Order: sequence, then C-alpha cells, then structure tokens
Amino acid sequence: MARRRKLRSIFAAIGTLGCVAAVPGPLRAQNVVAIDADDIGGVVTGPHGPEAGVWVIAETTDLPTKFARTVVTDDQGRYLVPDLPKASYTIWVRGYGLVDSAPRTSEPGRLLDLQAVPAPSDKEAAQYYPAIYWYAMLKIPETSQFGGTSDIPETITQIDWLKQVKNVGCIGCHQLGQHSTRTIPKQLGEFSSSEEAWIRRVSSGQSGESMVNQLAGRLSGVPFRYYADWTDRIAKGELPHSKPKRPEGVERNIVVTTWEWLNEKKYLHDLISSDRRHPTVNAYGPLFGSAEYSTDVIPILDPKTHTVSEFVAPVRDPDTPEALGPGHAASDKVLAPSPYWGEEKIWDTKANNHNGMFDRQGRVWFAATVRGPNNPDFCKRGSDHPSAKLFPLEGTNRSITRLDPKTMQYTFIDTCFGTHHLQFGYDANDTLWTSGGGPVVGWVNTKLFDETGNAVKAQGWTALVLDTNGNGQRDEYAEPDQPLDPAKDKRISGGFYAVSPSPVDGSIWGSAGVFSGTPAVVRLDPGPNPPQTALAEIYHLPRPGFGIRGADIDRQGVVWASLSSGHLASFDRRKCKGPLNGLQATGDHCPEGWSFHQYPGPGFQGIGENSAESSYYTWVDQHNTFGLGEDVPMSTANLMDGLVALKDGRMISLRVPYPLGFYAKGFDGRIDDPHAGWKGRGLWTTSGDRTPWLREGGKGSRPIAVHFQLRPDPLAK
Repeated sequence: MARRRKLRSIFAAIGTLGCVAAVPGPLRAQNVVAIDADDIGGVVTGPHGPEAGVWVIAETTDLPTKFARTVVTDDQGRYLVPDLPKASYTIWVRGYGLVDSAPRTSEPGRLLDLQAVPAPSDKEAAQYYPAIYWYAMLKIPETSQFGGTSDIPETITQIDWLKQVKNVGCIGCHQLGQHSTRTIPKQLGEFSSSEEAWIRRVSSGQSGESMVNQLAGRLSGVPFRYYADWTDRIAKGELPHSKPKRPEGVERNIVVTTWEWLNEKKYLHDLISSDRRHPTVNAYGPLFGSAEYSTDVIPILDPKTHTVSEFVAPVRDPDTPEALGPGHAASDKVLAPSPYWGEEKIWDTKANNHNGMFDRQGRVWFAATVRGPNNPDFCKRGSDHPSAKLFPLEGTNRSITRLDPKTMQYTFIDTCFGTHHLQFGYDANDTLWTSGGGPVVGWVNTKLFDETGNAVKAQGWTALVLDTNGNGQRDEYAEPDQPLDPAKDKRISGGFYAVSPSPVDGSIWGSAGVFSGTPAVVRLDPGPNPPQTALAEIYHLPRPGFGIRGADIDRQGVVWASLSSGHLASFDRRKCKGPLNGLQATGDHCPEGWSFHQYPGPGFQGIGENSAESSYYTWVDQHNTFGLGEDVPMSTANLMDGLVALKDGRMISLRVPYPLGFYAKGFDGRIDDPHAGWKGRGLWTTSGDRTPWLREGGKGSRPIAVHFQLRPDPLAK
C-alpha cells in the first residue's frame, strides 16, 4: 500500500510538470516535489528564479473553525504543505522583500507552483516586518534626562522607563509596533497634536484606566510625547533602521498550524496541552484555554476534528464579585469609547482563569477564582492550621479549580493564598505549587486532596525566610523592614511571579521583584516538614540584565528567565563560589551564577547594544517535545510574532507569519506519539494579546491556537 502511494505521488509529479513551465529548464527535474494525497506542494519563483526562505500559507474556512498551515521554502524555492485536512485552500506567498502574492485555490493531492511578488518599495516591504523592527524606532530618553533634570519624575531611572515601555509595562499586555499601533486610527477623532491622540487612545476601553494610571500617573504623561513622535515619524515615511533576514537553517523546517477559537470580543491569556513532567499525557487530545479577565468561558479545541467547544467556569459562591475595577487590568468602567467596541463592556468575568496545568491523570487544574476576597477563618489569625499559625492570611483573589475532561466535573479548591501560575512538583504527592500569593508561596498536596477531598488539610503556604544566622534551620526572623540580626533569620518581602519546581532536588524556584523591588530569582527548600522547615535563598539580577518576568527550570536545575533588558538569562546555583546562607547571602552574593543571551532583533538606538525584544515568559523544553533536543530554553518573542529558542548558543526564531501581530504569553509541548518522528511532537500556544482585533484582520479577528512542529527538512511529509 505504501509503495502504491509513493508511485502515485511520482506519477502525479510527472503528470504535472507542465505546471512548472515558468521555471528555467535546467531546474525542472531537481525541483519536482513528491506529494501524498493530503499534501500540496510546488515551487515558488520570482523574477530571478527560485525564492528561498519565504512562507507559503494555506488557509481554509471549510472546516468547523478557520484553519491555516504555513511552511517555508527550501533553497531551491520548493515547498510542501503536509497532512492537510480535506478542504479547498486559499494559498499565497509571503516573505521579506515581497508583498503577498495573489491568492490561488487548490486542494490536497495537487501540485501548485506560485509566483512571488517583489515589493515595489522598501516601504511596502516593511509592512511585513515583525513589530520589533518598527518598535525599535521609538526614541528612549537619554541618561542625562533622568534624575530630575527634565520633566521625567525624579525617581524614575532609564531602566524604569525601559521596563515600562517593554515587558513589565505596555508589552506585558499587548504587542506594540504592528500596523494598528504604529498608526493612529481615524475613529479616535480629530486632535490638535499626536500627543493628544495618544492620550485619547490610551484612555480607550476597559484597560484605559490601568494604562492611564501607569503613563499619566507614575510617569507624569511624558511617554505620550515619545509615542507621538514615533507615530509622527512613521506617518511621514520613516522606515525601520534595519531589515529582517529570511528564515535560515532549521527555521526553514518549521511547520506552523493555526485554528481560530473563542470569539472576536474576548482574549485568551494562555492554553495547556499536556503535563510538563509527562508530555505524552493527553496525546492528540483537546487543548484548554484560559481567558483571564475577559470571560468565564474556557474554550476547548479538538485539533483532530478542528472543532471548538466551550465550558463556562462557575464560581462556588453566587456573590463573588466580577474581577474588574481597581487592582485589576480590566476596569468596570470605560474612560473613553473604544474605536472598535464603543462604550460596550466586552470583558466580564468572575472566574478570572489565569492559566492551567494538566496532571498525570489528564485533569486540568486552573488558577481561578472560587469566591469573594475575604478568607475563611481557618486562614486567619487564631486558626490551628499549621500555615496560618506561622503566617495568617486575611484575603485572597484566585484559588484553584480542577476540570476533569472525561466527566466535565469542575471542582473548587478554596485556598487561603492567591494563585497566578501553577506547576506540579516531582514528588510522590504530586504537589501543585503556585505563584501569586504575595508574601507567601502556596501549595496543594493533590494526592491527599484526591484521597480526602479536604482542601483545608491538603494546602499549605510559607513566607520566604532567608537563613541569615547560618545555622541551617528555620528560626525566628527579622521582618523585611527591620535590619539584619546575626541571631535571627530574615524574611524577604514579595513573592513568586513564575514558579518552577526543580526536577533535581525538590526545591521550588520563582522569579521575584517583577513589578517592584529588586529583580531576582528565589529558591525555596520546603524541608521535611513545611511550612515549619521551609528556607529560601535569593539571587539578585546583575547587569547587564534588568526587568525579570517569566521563568522556568531545566533538568539540570538551571533557571532561565525573560528580561526587559532584551536577554534570556540563566542562573546556575552550582557556579556560586561563596556561602549560600549567612549574613552575606542576601541577594548580591552570586553574580557569577548568571549568564545572559541577547534576543534577536534590532534594539533601541542611543542606549548601546540591545534588543528591543520584550519577552513575557520563558519555558524549558525538558523532554524534547519540539525536536531541538532536551533542556532547550525557549521564550515568547512578543515583538517577533512568535517564539524563540536558544540552541547551541544560537537563537532560533519560530515565527507565526500569518496573521501578522501574533503575541503569546505562555506555551508548552506535547508528545502525541514518541514513535511518529516529527509528526508526533510539537509546541502549543495561543494568542495572548488582550486586543486580538489589533492584529492583521482587524475587528472580528478571533484568538488563535498555534501548533509548531519541526521537520527534518523543508520537504518532509
């Protein structure tokens, strides 16, 4: 049977040689592309011959949800779009130095040669550049303008400014630099200056209050002038100061598949596909999205049938307030109408589901709201709960919930501590560790919860206490605002943003100091009887790094993190030369443990060597779920329309070239079949931009789920 299919492919290729008549004669034989009945292949040529390193996009609306698959041409201009569902496809060519070719129609099992269209001008070519090439044109105030010498607030440093205009501020929620943000929409109205237009723009919609508070409040409105200058220069015809290179090497082997899900008014924060410890869990199964502030709906995508279903996450208590208003990114009021949705409040949620994690049984655990903010008595002072005795908690926001896809039963786990990110540990209790607890780190013994159903007994939390007296055990401690005491330990303020259990020694790592305080990674050793025995270590981020955000850990115990400085940083505790506890071990004692790897893409001018990349989160492919190898660190490339991986010292871009403006907040990997080669593994992510209508397609665009796969070569089937 396999032999007959191969012969049919060869005969099909021979029978369609007439389709490649535009290719110069000597290239015909070597450019024949062998296809199967579910592939579309051919050759892309331009005025000067084959076009290497350009994208061929095949899209259809014949399936239950819009579907697209994108591949890259090889050095002879050949392409093969593999394993397409039966449908009619619109196909076109996109690439750097080109404008989109005229769309063609074809079906799987056919060869189709395509003509690339050179861009008539640099301006038209630049419309297809990733957002970073445009955003790097933004001017950054010179060092001399900080420290009270200008209208920039005296307390703000240049690093504070960069963090704000990058991943700890603006690009922590959405991409900047795509067409919709580098231009001013006419729907905003008429203004006497672009600065006024930017003030009006930032005030729009349900995030207007949050954005105005940051830019007009903390930074006294000064950034509006810089953003106005940026869009004015672009409107006058100024172009990016550098050009992107076409995909090279393994970047040409990447297959990108997208599905639309959810709806045009909501956004997604994240998705989950498998258990990061056991990536064959949920093989070929559905994906579960987390919509954060936008809706209580959990979208569910079945990539086998290309169907989308929904589960509406409830809250336990009917009087649970909506997650809108002060302290939230989404407001309960609209400061100014949105150019897209007017005064309509499009976001409404109580569940506020931030992100999810699969366990080894195929159940999905979420950081989601269960009730109102006032904690039950067992969390508070006077309780006999072991954690509450040491550190009582009066209130919280999100707790934990669990969805069983087999039964669709939704379970509430009421926690005293807040939750933000979740990760399962490598211990026998399948402990679920959380970030977002403010001054504490919380956990749930999921084995005990499964056995008893008792959320009170199954949970615990601890303050982060340094062993500054150096005796190796947890003792009475000095508070964060008190001086060091040689006889005591020392509690540090703040908590985890990211959370990463180590597969090496049972320690729990997290990024800290994201929005305030000194950026750092923190190690928590639970000890034999947490919370009584839990001890922490802190390691501050040295220069050239600044502005930490998402982080993860590899199987050697090395922590990797996304930085505002445009770096992927690593911290290896094994490199530390001095003592790891005692009075000197308070954060600055191991700069030698840090390494820095600059992200690709252009940087802002006038501030030295840098990348304008503003990565939101970092994830380590511990199990080679993608195909680059084990323990490969990867980050969201939030201004490069995709992801980026560090392999053997080289940054490899995993770009979503269509639709332009893709932005992710998290991702994971899954192995569907360990014996199926490249087809049995891949990365999964979703668009996480809070404004999906700002990307290519405009109003009406829906979030997309994305599957990245890595073939051995650009023509692999």
